Amino acid sequence: MAPKKDGPPGRAIISDNRKARFNYEIEDTLEAGIELKGTEVKSLRTGKANIGESYAAEYQGEIWIYNVYIPEYLQGNRFNHEPRRPRKLLLHKREIGKLAGAVQKEGKTIVPLKLYFNDKGRAKLEIALARGKKVHDKRETEKKRDWQREKSRLMKNLG
Repeated sequence: MAPKKDGPPGRAIISDNRKARFNYEIEDTLEAGIELKGTEVKSLRTGKANIGESYAAEYQGEIWIYNVYIPEYLQGNRFNHEPRRPRKLLLHKREIGKLAGAVQKEGKTIVPLKLYFNDKGRAKLEIALARGKKVHDKRETEKKRDWQREKSRLMKNLG
């Protein structure tokens, strides 16, 4: 399964975290590079990565992403990588400072949204600064979504 072409031209989305927009209020998004080994890049090109359960955190002045699943490359033999190893995100110092400050001072979370290849063929991760939703907020989001769906059905039936 190859990555699907979606969104802006030149973007091949590998993995999408659809639950993030339901569980979190997304406040600010940011594009980050991700430090990968050779077999990880080859494995990403098959399009089978998963960022659904992953999260990012600050460690020793750098932002690291944890629990991203990139399966082993089948032809990688002994040079293969560990599927769920922590990976460093490539960001500018002021971006790291902004993210780390928001996490420490304001209690926000760094959530990965999309993993994709940009138009130059580089693996990029779209991350967001987010605040967790309460249960009643999630219910409200679901009600709005259901109402929009019902409204579009009614409009379609009316003409």
